[in-house]
Amino acid sequence: MDATQLRATARRHLGPHFTRKDTWAGEFPVFVRGEGCYLIDTEGRRHLDGLAGLFCVNMGHGRADIARAAGEQAAALGYATNWGTAHPPSIEAAELIADLAPGDLGTTFFVNSGSEAVETALKFARQYHRGRGEPDRTKIISREMAYHGTTMGALSVTGLPKIKEPFGPLLPGVRHVPNTLGVTGDHGPAAELDCVRAIEAAILEEGPETIAAVFAEPVQNGRGALVPPDGYWPALRELCDRHGILLVSDEVICSFGRLGHFFGYGLTGVVPDLITFAKGSTSGYAPLGGVIVREPLVAELYDSPLGGTFTHGSTWGGHPVATAVAVANIGAMRDEHVPEHVLAEGPALSDALRSLRDAHRCVKDVRGTGFFYAIELMADRDGGRELTDAESATVLRQVLPEAFRRTGVLLRGDDRGATMIMVSPPLVADRDVLSELVHGVDGMLTDVEKAIQP
Repeated sequence: MDATQLRATARRHLGPHFTRKDTWAGEFPVFVRGEGCYLIDTEGRRHLDGLAGLFCVNMGHGRADIARAAGEQAAALGYATNWGTAHPPSIEAAELIADLAPGDLGTTFFVNSGSEAVETALKFARQYHRGRGEPDRTKIISREMAYHGTTMGALSVTGLPKIKEPFGPLLPGVRHVPNTLGVTGDHGPAAELDCVRAIEAAILEEGPETIAAVFAEPVQNGRGALVPPDGYWPALRELCDRHGILLVSDEVICSFGRLGHFFGYGLTGVVPDLITFAKGSTSGYAPLGGVIVREPLVAELYDSPLGGTFTHGSTWGGHPVATAVAVANIGAMRDEHVPEHVLAEGPALSDALRSLRDAHRCVKDVRGTGFFYAIELMADRDGGRELTDAESATVLRQVLPEAFRRTGVLLRGDDRGATMIMVSPPLVADRDVLSELVHGVDGMLTDVEKAIQP
């Protein structure tokens, strides 16, 4: 089938994810091949994948070694469970992750996605506290505008009202607190910051004895790549320790090199109780997620009077092919020093993106670190005019999609709390690719300014 036929068949039979009806009715690209940092469509046009798929294709497209690992594993053992049995790729993947994870985070429960990872962390936290004789610890604290997934439990923890509204009522007992927007760098003692005081106030208002866990991302995706201020994560750790609360670092985006480190610990300096991961663990070559748990907590759960079993699992959790892909992907990332590459090239990418702020009146702010950024837009920075709702819709639904096509650089327009462009290239992008990326963003911003008068 040619592109026209493929689109027609997709419109009839394929259900799109988070896609507007008018977008699905348009001339959306159909990709047939990937090479390095590029996607090739049915017409043979190359598109720079500036979002690394969905923040996941960290090692780039078309890696023969990763594909070979999947094929060889499928031929040798296509399926076996981790329900009372095991297989070599899941064992090897768990050991590799334990070697790279900070502190005593040494046990991985594999699932299939980031949402399932968050769901697993929720269930572990509840069962852990129940096993310790604290069954009232069921409540969760997370941050406003934070995205933690789409399954009903993970959606409950998510702090984005627009995507939650169609599905209420959700899980009770989730309290959302202010995020770190506008608070960066050194602002004095972190415990005195309003965004930290608000967490402690929520804990005290709800009752510390009722709180199971605090969920936070090392760099929050929702509301646009929010890098925490100095001391923020140590303050979270201290609050959780003082009140007997588990600290969950949601690293579905941030882990496996996105910030220049295998895990958020490299940025925060804090060992959490649980880490959720997905995306970059396989660079998108197979569905895989998981939760890494501190080994003493796992021992407590299994040894508790109500324990013996973590009452949770799935058919595909720790799938042989997916975990074999993870071993190949993470091993290559380690051996090729990919996180170090991000640390080396990230500052130049940051500087280049921030220079666009000075060059374009439509840029309000640029936030992020490593290979993970958000460009927040407004109508006129010099005049202090924000985009109207109608202008925002025009930018997100018309200007940016057309700019992506025109420049050949694929990014993501984001409307979660502001009008933004998200930037998240494959971690193997070299200086030439990053230069092409920045040039594309420059053109997009020019298109925005042409469409939106000051």
